[in-house]
Amino acid sequence: MTFSSLTFLFLFFPITFLLYALIRNHTARNILLAAASLVFYAFGEPVAVMIMLISILLNYLFGLGASGTRWDRLAVLLAVLLNIGLLAVYKYTGFFVEIINGITGLGLPVPQIRLPIGISFFTFQGLSYVIDVYRDKKNVQRNLFSVLLYISFFPQLIAGPIVRYSDIAAQIDRREFSLDRISRGVCRFLFGLAKKVLIANQMGLVADKVFSFAPGQLGTAAAWLGALCYTLQIFFDFCGYSDMAIGLGCIFGFDFLENFNYPFISGSIQEFWRRWHISLSTWFKEYVYIPLGGNRKGKLRTTLNKWAVFFLTGLWHGASFTFILWGLWHGLWQMLETYQIVPTKKKWFRPIGHVYTLLVVILGFVMFRADTLSVGFGVLGAMFSPAAGNAAVNGEIFSLLSPVTLIAFGFALLLSTPVFRLLRKKAMESNRGSLYNGLACGGSLLLFVLSVLSLVSSSYNPFIYFRF
Repeated sequence: MTFSSLTFLFLFFPITFLLYALIRNHTARNILLAAASLVFYAFGEPVAVMIMLISILLNYLFGLGASGTRWDRLAVLLAVLLNIGLLAVYKYTGFFVEIINGITGLGLPVPQIRLPIGISFFTFQGLSYVIDVYRDKKNVQRNLFSVLLYISFFPQLIAGPIVRYSDIAAQIDRREFSLDRISRGVCRFLFGLAKKVLIANQMGLVADKVFSFAPGQLGTAAAWLGALCYTLQIFFDFCGYSDMAIGLGCIFGFDFLENFNYPFISGSIQEFWRRWHISLSTWFKEYVYIPLGGNRKGKLRTTLNKWAVFFLTGLWHGASFTFILWGLWHGLWQMLETYQIVPTKKKWFRPIGHVYTLLVVILGFVMFRADTLSVGFGVLGAMFSPAAGNAAVNGEIFSLLSPVTLIAFGFALLLSTPVFRLLRKKAMESNRGSLYNGLACGGSLLLFVLSVLSLVSSSYNPFIYFRF
């Protein structure tokens, strides 16, 4: 159980913000944010918060060990065993037992272990801290409380973005709290909230309906509609959360790096992964791909390294063969682009590249969304077969395309491009920046009202990445 959106908007955040504004001492402000973060995480999950606190304490100690010269490698090894071990126990134990049962027929009982929310994120942050200290001893933090705040800070705790300690170390010790930052942060937060509530949730209504039926009942158009709506849902759901996290961080004086950069305008899968979930792809690049040799040892080794990264990327998302296949699917196209079998670097291919990239991404997300491999392949089969499917089922799906859903769909397509960023740039260049900012603030307030009305009238719809 987590905070409901309305509880967060009208109780938790206002109280935290007011106390933060009233307190002038920097250390006291850090204590407040850490305490608020623990309350935020512990709400309904007191056992999970103890797991996180133990993880933080041990990573802090491993960081101290990695800052020396005698036991630094052992400290890193222990940090890897701790963090990967936590993920293995809580996230993959049941999956591994099922595989063993399938291979051996032993019939071992499959443990039902509740997954702590955000464990994939806070373990990666803790591990990156220890490795960064090992690489550069100056990164060590001898104040346990600072490490606690870094890992547990509530805006990005349960669904990212994954933040490296070196990126915010100076901000933990000193940061700005101003009206300008508050204004920018609130606008960014509200914009992210609207992405989630007004766009992602609407796309999710259609996607969930499509994937609730047996693939054999789906017509071609209905299957494509479900695939497209889910692609837009997961983007605006996760991008919206990242915007909210970045906005909240800005309010309290932290600058988090961007996590998305219009991935759907990419002309290749390699470019897509430079724009999609940037913090995760950067983490795997820094801590897996480069240590394996990166692209420094020839195309074959580069290909194997990328396959390893994308296998782990898929597995990171969940204990299921659907996620693993999704990761390997992207690894396949990365390989084809590396060998120029898909000629993404040719000028003549560039106009085609955008369509090709979108097609690969959408087909991949079908498997990502499917509960099982058979369901995923079934939906893919429906997308490329001339079968009409069940008329009643198709009618029920297309009846969901209400005016509200179609408007949300239109805005989803529009916001998938940098059109508003270009408008802002032109406004700044023509000395109309204040007018643009005023309209943006007014629009944010309107989006806030619409989002609250939507939240009040709808059932609880958590962020997709909460389960990762």
